[in-house]
Amino acid sequence: MHAAFPADDLFSQGPRILIDDAEGGCWYHPNFIDPARAADWFEQLRDAIEWRQQSRPMYDRVVDVPRLTSGYALDGAADLPPALAQAHAAVCALTGVPFTHVGCNYYRDGNDSVAPHNDKLATLIPGHPIVLLSLGDARRMEIRAKQPPRNVVRIDLEAGSLLSMSHAMQHGYDHGIPKSKHAVGPRISLAFRVRPPKDSR
Repeated sequence: MHAAFPADDLFSQGPRILIDDAEGGCWYHPNFIDPARAADWFEQLRDAIEWRQQSRPMYDRVVDVPRLTSGYALDGAADLPPALAQAHAAVCALTGVPFTHVGCNYYRDGNDSVAPHNDKLATLIPGHPIVLLSLGDARRMEIRAKQPPRNVVRIDLEAGSLLSMSHAMQHGYDHGIPKSKHAVGPRISLAFRVRPPKDSR
């Protein structure tokens, strides 16, 4: 059973619904983790995770992905950093979702970003959400409808906040973290997903 929350006004400190659909839509919980614990988890994960610089082809050249990444299976086989294991337990306790993987993204400054995209549906089990836990400096996420008039929701993902996006949203919306013109510090995003077994992909 997935967590469901009533729509609150924009000044509420509790969970609020940003986009609604039959699978729970998109909801945001600004103070899911208290500031002291969020800061502690950020420092632990910044130092404990083996961050990787990926590259990708773009037109006629290869460019660096504008952020550092890593990831872990959550099936008990991997030896998770303690802060990551605690974050996983907290997110599962709230949502009731049996997450199997977590993707880790490290945005070092305002030049790091992720382009608008939707998650690849073939790598997800239908009916389960993607849940993002943010640590470090706040960064703005843009969630844009794919169909006209292409309405957009902009939300500042604060330290200790949780954002959940339904599987159904991946059909109709793109999401991304644009580069920032303002000075911002580093941020870590933990993206929890439910993936099918490798042999079924």
